[in-house]
Amino acid sequence: MDEQNRNLILATVLSFAVIFVWTTFFAPEDIAPDPSAEISTVAEDPSLPAADPVASDATTPAEAPDTPQDAPRINIQTPEFSGSISLLGGRIDDLALTQYRETTEDDADVVRLLRPVGERNAYFATFGWTATEGLDAAAVPGPDTLWSLESGDVLTPDSPVTLAWDNGAGQVFRTEIAVDDAFMFTFTQTVENLGTGSVAARPYGLLRRQGLPDDLKNFFILHEGLVRMTDGELEETGYSDISDYEIDPRERTQAERLDVQTSGWIGYTDHYWMTTLIPDQASPFRSTSKYFDSRDLYQAEAVMPIETVAAGETATVTTRLFAGAKEWEAIRNYENEGGVDGFLDSIDWGWFFFLTKPIFALLHYLNVVIGNMGWSILALTVILKIIVLPLAYKSYVSMAKMKELQPEMEALKERTGDDRQAMQQGMMKLYKENKVNPAAGCLPILLQIPIFFSLYKVIFVTIELRHAPWIGWIEDLSAPDPSSFINLFGLLPFDAPAQGSILSLIFIGILPILLGVSMWLQQKLNPAPTDPTQKMIFAWMPWVFMFMLGSFASGLVLYWIANNVITFIQQYAIMRSHGAKPDVFGNIKASIRKRTADADKPEGK
Repeated sequence: MDEQNRNLILATVLSFAVIFVWTTFFAPEDIAPDPSAEISTVAEDPSLPAADPVASDATTPAEAPDTPQDAPRINIQTPEFSGSISLLGGRIDDLALTQYRETTEDDADVVRLLRPVGERNAYFATFGWTATEGLDAAAVPGPDTLWSLESGDVLTPDSPVTLAWDNGAGQVFRTEIAVDDAFMFTFTQTVENLGTGSVAARPYGLLRRQGLPDDLKNFFILHEGLVRMTDGELEETGYSDISDYEIDPRERTQAERLDVQTSGWIGYTDHYWMTTLIPDQASPFRSTSKYFDSRDLYQAEAVMPIETVAAGETATVTTRLFAGAKEWEAIRNYENEGGVDGFLDSIDWGWFFFLTKPIFALLHYLNVVIGNMGWSILALTVILKIIVLPLAYKSYVSMAKMKELQPEMEALKERTGDDRQAMQQGMMKLYKENKVNPAAGCLPILLQIPIFFSLYKVIFVTIELRHAPWIGWIEDLSAPDPSSFINLFGLLPFDAPAQGSILSLIFIGILPILLGVSMWLQQKLNPAPTDPTQKMIFAWMPWVFMFMLGSFASGLVLYWIANNVITFIQQYAIMRSHGAKPDVFGNIKASIRKRTADADKPEGK
């Protein structure tokens, strides 16, 4: 077996092994909803994020409604949101992302991010205070406090609303809520001290989530759960790890506490959506994550420093809440222009962030210019191939020289016979004299592996690929090709197998078939190897990859097809320019004749 083919087989087998392990052992797990939990009312957790060892308990005013659904509400209307704010706790607990639907169907439900207590998967954000000096627990507003609407009637980007609560002891608490035209809310909390002595209280914001999201992927390539930035250090903790926190003896809950930090944020991230508390980046605060096992309740807190307010004075604290889609451009703007430290890292770029970040930035730019993500992927492929062309050029030149040396290598094999040591020494001498690097032949494939996995990560985790159409039948580049040859790609009057089913892995679509054909044609640049093992591997490899990648995102398959076509053109042109003359059609005819001859042989010969 010559060095060129050995390197190619080795690199291909390694690629195949990695992809096979990913798709076989780490496939996303379908999470079946619990029918018994369709309507589940969550008993509010009595504890508040107290910074001091005090068992805080928010007292609900007598006029509070019986259930959160009965509380008065303020409507939210923005280009990205529809929903409402409950005056019970001032909770943002009803939020739908109007620009995103659950499926690609025109009449599909819009994505609903936040839900009030009493509904399945209750999920909300609220802001309040804990008493520290001169106040008792009933004199500060908490998650169950019934606020009154002081100003405004509908929350829009042009019209904030203000909530107020008078504790009857000389202090008036207010929360002004504003929202921009994207995904950021701003909560301005104030306490006005109309009493005769000074008081002190600690402001906080918290997120509460009942249970796991229904669309939890549980896929190792994607982080879902707690995401936190602490003074420039990113932390990602899965839901299962959150539930393993040690019990806090003071609050009888599983919790993790951190030291005071001077910048950062904390929240929960799903595949495409995120809610994040962002305190003032110039002021110290403490972030905490908790899990209440008895209620299956996840809680993230941002607790700010104590505010001491003298008589006649007012204290003000501002905290932001990101709630929405993890759009790259919006999040980047909040980091660069809004001063949110490291916010772009809330998107899960993975270990190869040094590749995934620039690859996606380039893809996003191309999509802005071209206006179609499918064509942008093709343009990205061309650019990446140009970038790696210098290394690929050296590889293809080495391959052309190896073909020129093929007659001398065959003669060397005949001379040395079974003397493998003499054979190896002769080949090394031949390579040295002709300045050929036998390892260069596998460089294109080795370069392709990290790029392929980085693009796989980008296509899987970024929302910009979600439901992004290309042409015709490809309506979602983040999903597998929905066509199938079982119904002649839609010509026969019955549906293709459902995506994710076993039949869909067998009866693949147009793009996977084109992938197999492109790999097969690329092989035909060189004659079939004479070694039977090599020959068998090369013969089966395109078709194995064709079926294996049939369930991958169509955007990734599109990239691989384009990469194969460009590689074919590059290799053909470079080999021709260095004297080698690839006979593609001749190699195809030879392989067909060989199969025909093998089929015509009498059995046993």
